[in-house]
Amino acid sequence: MLRLRAICPFSWRVFQFRPISCEPLIIQMNKCTDEEQIFDFIERNKAVLSEQQVGCAFNMLWNLQRQKTSLVKNVEYVRDHPQFLTLHNLAMNKFKLMNDDTLVNVLYITQQFAGEDFDPLVEALVTESWRRLERFDIKLLSVFSSCLAEQHLYFSPLMGRIADIVHRNLETTQDLSSLSVLMVNISSLISRHFQEQLVNKTELLFDTMDSSEVDFAKRIVQFLRNIRYCYQPLLERCNNVFLSNVDQLDLDSISKILSLHKFLQFNSFKFIMVAKKKLTEMIPLLNDPASFVKLFVALGPIAGPEEKKQLKSTMLLMAEELTSEQALAVLRALEDMESRNSHLIKRIASVLYKHLDNYKPLELLKITQALTCLHFQRKEFFVKLRELLLSYLKISFIPTEMSFLVCAISMLPSPLMDKVGISRIEAVLPQCDLNKLTSFSASVLRWIQYDHMHLDSNTGKQLKLLQKLDHYSHQRLQHINSFDLLWKELKYLKGDMFPESLIEEMIAALQRFRDEINYINVAEIAYFISKTNYLSTLLLDRIASVAVQQIEKIHPFTVFAIILPFSILNYDPPQRDEFLETCMQHLNSYLGIFDPHMLVILGSSLATLEYFPEDLLKAIFNIKFLARLDSQLEVLPSCQSTRVQFRLMELNRSVCLECPEFQIPWFHDRFCQQHNKDFECALDKTKKPLPYGSHNITLGQRPEMPWESNTEIVGSRLPPGAERIALEFLDSKAFCRNIPHMKGKSAMKKRHLEILGYRVIQISQFEWNSMALSTKDARMDYLRERIFGEVKS
Repeated sequence: MLRLRAICPFSWRVFQFRPISCEPLIIQMNKCTDEEQIFDFIERNKAVLSEQQVGCAFNMLWNLQRQKTSLVKNVEYVRDHPQFLTLHNLAMNKFKLMNDDTLVNVLYITQQFAGEDFDPLVEALVTESWRRLERFDIKLLSVFSSCLAEQHLYFSPLMGRIADIVHRNLETTQDLSSLSVLMVNISSLISRHFQEQLVNKTELLFDTMDSSEVDFAKRIVQFLRNIRYCYQPLLERCNNVFLSNVDQLDLDSISKILSLHKFLQFNSFKFIMVAKKKLTEMIPLLNDPASFVKLFVALGPIAGPEEKKQLKSTMLLMAEELTSEQALAVLRALEDMESRNSHLIKRIASVLYKHLDNYKPLELLKITQALTCLHFQRKEFFVKLRELLLSYLKISFIPTEMSFLVCAISMLPSPLMDKVGISRIEAVLPQCDLNKLTSFSASVLRWIQYDHMHLDSNTGKQLKLLQKLDHYSHQRLQHINSFDLLWKELKYLKGDMFPESLIEEMIAALQRFRDEINYINVAEIAYFISKTNYLSTLLLDRIASVAVQQIEKIHPFTVFAIILPFSILNYDPPQRDEFLETCMQHLNSYLGIFDPHMLVILGSSLATLEYFPEDLLKAIFNIKFLARLDSQLEVLPSCQSTRVQFRLMELNRSVCLECPEFQIPWFHDRFCQQHNKDFECALDKTKKPLPYGSHNITLGQRPEMPWESNTEIVGSRLPPGAERIALEFLDSKAFCRNIPHMKGKSAMKKRHLEILGYRVIQISQFEWNSMALSTKDARMDYLRERIFGEVKS
C-alpha cells in the first residue's frame, strides 16, 4: 500500500479527494436556502465540482432570484460576489464537457446576471452551442434562440440557421409552447410563405395547449405583431385565453396585450373593459415611477374622467423623478388621451428638455408628433429640437432614420431645410422603398407650403427634390415584378401620404396582379382602395368576386373592410345583390359578438349602398346594444367616439327615411334636423319663388308616413303644384379621385333630400370652375337654367 502511494502520488490524491459520485454533492447543494450558503458551498468544493454540479449551482442561484419580487432581487450582489466569479471561471473551463441542456441553461442564466456588454463565457457558450445546433431538440432550440434575442442578434447568420432548422422540422413539431418562442425570435428573417406556414401550424396545435397558459398566447400575438399580420382567427382565440384568465393578468401582461392589440388594430371591447377594471383597482396601490408610468400608459387612453383626473394628479407629483424613457412614454399617453392639461404637459416637456440630447431619431419624431398634437408652444424647446434633428440629419446615412428626421423637421413651427439637408435626402433616394419616398414627399410638400407663405428662396430647390422623389417612386412601381413585393410596399402607406401623381401608377400595378387577390389579402386590399378614393372597377369587381366565391374562408370581422370601398366610392359590382347578401349571411351568426362601434360602421356603410338587412338593424337599434355602445364610446379616443356617434346618427336617419316599414324611431332628433343645404327655395307652379319661411321643414319623419311617430315634421305644406329646391355645390372631395363619379355620402344625401320632397340640384366644382362658366353672366344663366328651366335665347 505504501509502495503504491509512493509510485502514484497524483492518483492517490485524486482518489482521496474526488467524490466517488457527484450525487452527494448535488444533494448537499440542494439543501442550501440562500445565496450565501451556495457561495460557501462553491468555495469549499471548487476544486472538485464537475460540469454537472457547476450547472446545478447556476440553476439554484437563478431560481432564488425568480422566487423574489422585483423589490428584493439582488442580481448585482450575486454578480459581484467573489464566488460567482469562481463559478464563472469553472464554467469557462468545463463548458465543453457539459451536456446540451446544461450548456444552454448556463448560457441563459449567465446572461440574466450579466453586467457588461461583452462576457467571454457568453461568447464561448454561444460558439459551442452553434457547433451542436443540429442536435438540439425544439425546447432547447427555443431557449437558445431567446439567448440570441437577448443579445439583439435577430438578423445574425446563427438565427438564420435556427430558422432553417425550424422550417425543416415544422411538420413533425408538436410543442406549441417552444414553437411560439421560436416564432417570435425568428420573425425578422422569414419569408411570407414561411410566415403563413407558421400561422397554419399554430392554428392546428392551438387546442393542444392548456387554455390557462397565457404566455404562449401573448407570444403568438407578439409574432403576429412582428410580421404585421392582423390575422383575426388567431387573435380571437388568443383573446379568449386572455379573457378566460383575467385573474392571472398583472400590470405587465395587460400593458403588453393592450399595446399589441393597438398596433394590430385589433378591437376587443370585452378585453378593454376587463383591463380597465383591473387597472383602475391598481391606481392607489402603485407609488413608484416605473410601475405608475406603465399604469398611466395602459389605463390613461381607456380611463373614464374620474380615473384620468387621478392619474394626472399623481403623475404631476412624480414628474420630476421620471427617466427619459418614462417621460416619453407619458407624453405619448397624453397624446392618446388628447389631454388638455397644460400644467402636466409643461412639466413633462421640461423633463424631456433635460434629456433631449439622449433621444434617438425615432424618439425625437415621436416627441415632435406628440407636442404638435398637444398644441405645446415653447420657443427654446423647438429651437433645441431643430438643432438636434439637423445635426442628426447631417451624419445619418440610414434611409429609415433619415425619413424620421425629415418628417420631424417638417412638423416644427418653422419647417426650414437648408441645402445640406436637401442634398442628404437626394443622396439616399436610390435606397428608399415606396414608404420612405412618400414620407419624404409629404415632408417636402409641408416645407413648400410653409415657404410659399413666407416667400422663401428655397422653394425652387424643394420643387426639384419633389420631382426626383416622384421619378424614383414611379421607377420603383414600374420595376416591381411580383405581387408580394408590391403589396409589401403599398400596405403600410397612409391615406394622407398618397402623392397625387402616384395613385394612378399604384392602382395600375395592383390591376396587373388582380388575379392574386384572394381570401387571405382581400380585406386589406379593399381597405387600401378605400383610402385612395380611386375608382377601379377592375379591382372592385375582383374583390366582390373573391368575397362571393371564398366567403367561408374570410373572417367575419374583416367583412366590413371588404364592403367599405363600395360604400365610399358608390360602386355596385355586376353581382351586387349576391355580393351583399353573401356578406350578410356570413355575418348574421356573429352580430351578437361584434364590437359595438364596428357594427355601427358596418350598418352605416351598407346604408350608403341602399342595403338595409333587417337582422343587422334589429341588432343595432335596441336598448341593450345602445347601452353597450355608450360604454364603449367612453373608452374610445374622443375623435373616434365622435365619428362613431355621427355614423350612428346617419344610419338612424337613413333607416327612418328609406325603410319606414321597420318602424325604427328617430332618436337623434337634433341631428336629423341638420340636413345641411347650401341654398334652398320654393317655387310655385308658375316657377315663381315663394316667400321663405312658409315652406321650410324640420326633419323628423318623412311626409305622409304610414305609421305614427312621436316626432313630426314641423312646417307648412306647399301650395298645389309648388316644389322645394335644394341647391348644393360639391367640391372635389364629393367625387372619386380619377373620374367625376359622385361618392357614396353625396349620393345618399341627394337621395334623402329627394325623399323629403326636394328637387335636388348638385353643382360640381368641375362645372362651376370651367371655362364655360368663367363670367358672372354665364354663371347666372347656368343657375337660371338649372333652377327655373329657363334657356337664354
